[in-house]
Amino acid sequence: MAKQAEALEIEAGGRVVRVSSPGKLMFPGVTKEDLVRYYVAVGEPMLAAVRDRPVTLRRYPDGVEGEFFFQKRAPKGAPGWLQTVQIRFPSGRTADEVCPTEVAVLAWAANLGTLEFHPWPVRRADVEHPDQMRIDFDPQPGTMFGDAVAAAQAARELLAELGMTGYVKTSGGRGLHLAVRVVPEWDFIAVRRAVIAFGRELERRLPKLVTTSWWKEERGERILIDYNQAARDRTMVAAYSTRAVPAATVSAPVTWDELANVRPEDFTVATMPARCAAIADPHGGLNEPDAEAFRLDRLLEMSAADERDRGLGDLPYPPDYPKMPGEPPRVQPSRARNATG
Repeated sequence: MAKQAEALEIEAGGRVVRVSSPGKLMFPGVTKEDLVRYYVAVGEPMLAAVRDRPVTLRRYPDGVEGEFFFQKRAPKGAPGWLQTVQIRFPSGRTADEVCPTEVAVLAWAANLGTLEFHPWPVRRADVEHPDQMRIDFDPQPGTMFGDAVAAAQAARELLAELGMTGYVKTSGGRGLHLAVRVVPEWDFIAVRRAVIAFGRELERRLPKLVTTSWWKEERGERILIDYNQAARDRTMVAAYSTRAVPAATVSAPVTWDELANVRPEDFTVATMPARCAAIADPHGGLNEPDAEAFRLDRLLEMSAADERDRGLGDLPYPPDYPKMPGEPPRVQPSRARNATG
């Protein structure tokens, strides 16, 4: 067996990043060196998406077919130029999480076997008030990527009615993610309520296509608006991040005009650098410092009307969450019926 090179150095945004075991396979046909060079190639638009945000690293030290773990605290031995920010988990505990401020952070994390970057919807200047409202279109069994596209296009129309602009990207899997820049005035609970109200309105308009049901037995063959992705410490994969699948797909920002004609497999470690070099970042208007930010007042009014006029209050939180005020019982509907029947 040929001996792998012990290490090499790669320039990343003005710094030199050491890459250990550069020939190690991270995906089929993609070495660690390839992965690091990928993140350098897409570094500028990706940095715009994650800059100054606490980021959880999903690490696969032995490649996509090996074991993984989520790195929620900056690791020991991190370089002195790495920035962190303290975040608070639902449990009340805190941690100093990686907070990218330069392209070299992406390359450094890739060297650690990071296949997915999961940024919080906050920036380090204010980690308690999200500056993005993110909506996850999650295809359920029996649905396809095209169904997620139809749901996202309907969401764009609803956003327009609300006077908002949304930016869409592939998840890197079968789903889509939509983000809206918002004024960082509301906490996680309020932003989650706004996402629930948005999802419920979509569900009323497209009951055969969209669902907000937390319980799998009630979802049917529909696109789930996963509102709990807006809860504290729940994140979506970053734009331009690879996904931990053998095909080495990436989460790709796209324009609304091209959405109907793209497929998740179009965007990979092999294809995305050329796309970045050829076109402007489709999410430039979302991530620029002076990008327009929208208020959530109308969505929160819709949330209040749902509860007042329709009896639709809060929805269940994830099972590892502490019980939240006003939350309904976390009991599967069929079990609740059997218990009372």
